[in-house]
Amino acid sequence: MIRFTHSLSLLLLMVSALVSTPSHARSSLSGYWQHERAPIWIEMQPDAGQGVVLRHDEKPDRVGFLVVTDLIASGEPGEWSAQVFAAQLGEYRNATITLLRDNLMAFTVKVGFIRRTVEWSRVPEVPSAAKAE
Repeated sequence: MIRFTHSLSLLLLMVSALVSTPSHARSSLSGYWQHERAPIWIEMQPDAGQGVVLRHDEKPDRVGFLVVTDLIASGEPGEWSAQVFAAQLGEYRNATITLLRDNLMAFTVKVGFIRRTVEWSRVPEVPSAAKAE
């Protein structure tokens, strides 16, 4: 009886881990991110399948713009597929979003033979825009 109870407990623990893993993978992308070189902050919302611009100092009219749509977790850990807005092309393109580390995310878009990767750093919050004097 003890052996059966131990085996059942182990089985339940394994099933629990398998069921909780996809949710954890989705939530690890959630949060605020700052562009690697530009004053742009986005919020990744994996449960809604999107990423939205929260602050863009060079183009304030982009606040609220969906820079990421159709976000879906792939079969690989820390990797998602999505449509990402390519500003230079003025359109959405297929992209791979990779969580390189807990605090570093990369968007990779391939157009023909050219591949472009943009990195984003996780931030705890989006800073307030500086007020013009």
